[in-house]
Amino acid sequence: MTLLLGVALGGRTVLLVGGGEVAGRRARRLLDEGARVRVVAPRLDPVLADLAARGRITWTPRTYRRRDLRGAWLVHAATGRPAVDRQVAADCERRRLLCTNASQAGHGTARLAAQTTAGDVAVGVVSAVGADPRRSMAVRDGISLLLAEGALPLQPRRPAASGSVALVGGGPGPLDLLTVRARRLLAEADVVVADRLGPGEAVAEILGARTRIIPVGKHPGHHPVPQAEINRILVEEASAGHRVVRLKGGDPFVLGRGGEEYTACLAAGIAVDVVPGITSAIAVPQAAGIPVTQRGTATALHVVSGHDALGPLGASPATLAALADPAVTTIVLMGVAALPGLVGAALEHGVPAARPVAVVENGHTPQQRTTRTTLGEAERAVREAGVRSPAVVVIGEVAREGLLLPVPLTAPAAGTATPGPTTPRELIT
Repeated sequence: MTLLLGVALGGRTVLLVGGGEVAGRRARRLLDEGARVRVVAPRLDPVLADLAARGRITWTPRTYRRRDLRGAWLVHAATGRPAVDRQVAADCERRRLLCTNASQAGHGTARLAAQTTAGDVAVGVVSAVGADPRRSMAVRDGISLLLAEGALPLQPRRPAASGSVALVGGGPGPLDLLTVRARRLLAEADVVVADRLGPGEAVAEILGARTRIIPVGKHPGHHPVPQAEINRILVEEASAGHRVVRLKGGDPFVLGRGGEEYTACLAAGIAVDVVPGITSAIAVPQAAGIPVTQRGTATALHVVSGHDALGPLGASPATLAALADPAVTTIVLMGVAALPGLVGAALEHGVPAARPVAVVENGHTPQQRTTRTTLGEAERAVREAGVRSPAVVVIGEVAREGLLLPVPLTAPAAGTATPGPTTPRELIT
């Protein structure tokens, strides 16, 4: 049988006897662990030769001698000559040194596991009897995939020495649009502070049973948990030693007030990380078959919050300039309530009334619906269609019906609402 041990090799000497391809792979892995690597071999393969030339390893250009074992913590025998590898293993046995033997002659007293990591968890796979490295790597890869998907119980069982906060972008909603890092952090979390939008309601299925969910979602005009209180919750939970995930819809730093939460954590001395998410400014129009940029149509993107689109002095000069430029796509997040005022300001600024507009509700959900209209008809079309938040407003030539179709398509009347994703395939059929 084989007992798996985690060995810390940082700053310790590892001797590689042999300078071939196998030794080259081992050297890079050992260097990544912080080991000091010595190689004894008459010749080196290109990988080892490069490492030696850069001073990353120490090379003794000759055949193995017993005295080479002095000062080593671990020895790796891979000369390609079974008799020599057996001799190295036997010498290590007499000196009570751990030795891995890469030849077919035997294993020595230690084995390097096929290893994968997820955060601060390392998982190794070895064959209990005999040697089957390809099988070990295949099992390792399967475990790695499950860890990345958050499908294994990664949540710590012992209290952490100090807490932390991860501002995680949840994307537009579907779990399979979460990043790999987001899924792993959710699986490790003690506490999840979740928004209403994004994957907040569906994420419970990938959380550990011991994870607490604190809902802090906001509705239009109704903010039951003010931002200052959210900041306080993050700091308080992390100060108690918890791993906290602040799960936000879209991307934390795209109109998500993630910067304020980041600053609050730093001010309290809390370790904080940011995990990007797919912003709804891009993902929701995509779900409706609308590219936010398109060669020959739009080459720039202007993203604005509906709350900020109309300040005390009206629309900002930057937003008005974007609306007036036919080569710019303007995306308004949380913009249903602000749309009438924004339309009025744009028309007064001389933006053509025929500028295409699309409003995509409930993007990436079964309730997704797209209302296509023009700037001049937008207020009436949105009212008659009964458009409600959450919705993303797209203003620009990319919102034109049939933009991506390979054949001409007769556009529907202004204000037509299209249920579900509007893709070229659906339009053709």
